[in-house]
Amino acid sequence: MTRDVEQRGLYYEELELDTRYLHRPGRTLTEADNVLFSTLTMNGQALHLDAAWSAGQPFGQRLVNSMMTLAVLVGSSVDQLTQGTIVANLGFTDVRFPHPLFHGDTLYSSTVVLDKRLSQSRPGQGVVTLEHTGRNQDDVVVATATRTVLFWCRP
Repeated sequence: MTRDVEQRGLYYEELELDTRYLHRPGRTLTEADNVLFSTLTMNGQALHLDAAWSAGQPFGQRLVNSMMTLAVLVGSSVDQLTQGTIVANLGFTDVRFPHPLFHGDTLYSSTVVLDKRLSQSRPGQGVVTLEHTGRNQDDVVVATATRTVLFWCRP
């Protein structure tokens, strides 16, 4: 008999404090990704779209839209941590972009569980604080964010 295993995130009880979850594979961000994300979100910033103008700016080239960096940073954690086990995002704090991403860079993400507690107002749910870190292919930190999430407890 064949046993079925369905991919899911971790329930509240399975999340371990001070554990770093490495989200693999990484995601190489292309020019097409950046232009599409920027235009879909109505962000016409020349730093993302105008190669000639950006060449004269401090980094000498277009930058990957930082909102896309944040979205991929958090999105890369979904399969491993929150797929089917999240109730809701409660908020983000301390979002930082210490180094830019450029077209062709690969974003590697990891998450550390900083804190967790059972919800006082929502039985069967728990509040978890996650610290997401994104590094490029050279292991340079390009993004960090602290996220508070409401998780389901085990059924």
